Amino acid sequence: MQDHTVTIDPGQAPTGITYAPVFNVAIPFIDRHLVEGRGDKVAIRTVGQADISYRELADGVSKAGNVLLDAGVRPGERALMVIKDCPHFHYVFWGAIKAGIIAVPLNTLLKAKDYRFMIEDSGCTALIYSPEFAGEVEAALSDVSSPPATIMLTEGGDDSLLNRMAGASVTLTPQPTTEDDDCFWLYSSGTTGTPKGAIHRHRDMVVTSQHYGVDVLGIREDDVTFSAAKLFFAYGLGNNLTFPLWVGATAVLFPGASRTFARRPITDGSSLKTRPSKRRSRPPPWRSLSSSPRWAG
Repeated sequence: MQDHTVTIDPGQAPTGITYAPVFNVAIPFIDRHLVEGRGDKVAIRTVGQADISYRELADGVSKAGNVLLDAGVRPGERALMVIKDCPHFHYVFWGAIKAGIIAVPLNTLLKAKDYRFMIEDSGCTALIYSPEFAGEVEAALSDVSSPPATIMLTEGGDDSLLNRMAGASVTLTPQPTTEDDDCFWLYSSGTTGTPKGAIHRHRDMVVTSQHYGVDVLGIREDDVTFSAAKLFFAYGLGNNLTFPLWVGATAVLFPGASRTFARRPITDGSSLKTRPSKRRSRPPPWRSLSSSPRWAG
């Protein structure tokens, strides 16, 4: 098999999945779409921002990965992310994975004490965060005994991620990982004690996307997805990041709280543009969303 490829056998039950011996999951989720002719298709539609095509996404991912490597972050090290739902999340998440760095998305609603614990527990060497969360994140950083060597805002200032990406290369050789290598972490909520970092392998997003996203939910390339759960949640990460990317669909992102999306004026011109065909939510946010006229029909 060619490096970084996957073979899908729908004739098996459950669907059979075979991975190349050298396998970096960023390639089938990101780079593959350029080879398959989806470069100009919209991958990410963020409310209030310009659309991002699959080609622009692939370029952003490689640039972000190069920014992390150029900053001194090494394969196998952890990069914490406190990033709102927007293209920056994709760039850092997939860029880290492509470079062999362990991406660790964190809940953006946490307080400084929680971030302080996760910074110390993860032994991270990088932390990237949106300006909206600077208050809690920077308070945590000021209180840790050994802050990560690389700290950067996603935007704003000469040392921000976006500013560094402007001068970064769009060429990034994928780290030669395997299906069983560590890929990303997600922290538990800590309801039974301190939060635990759950380690996910490179194969895991393929399994959930195929066995659940495709085989159960029936997601297709012509779908437009939206998730009330944010990307830092496992539920949101699957529903609105990995599932649509696996089939080449379009994901709608809303940087603010999901409940405020339902209350946006229907006259803002975004109702038809962002109306999804696949919507995922827990019951309380779903009641708010389903009562909005933007979901009518």
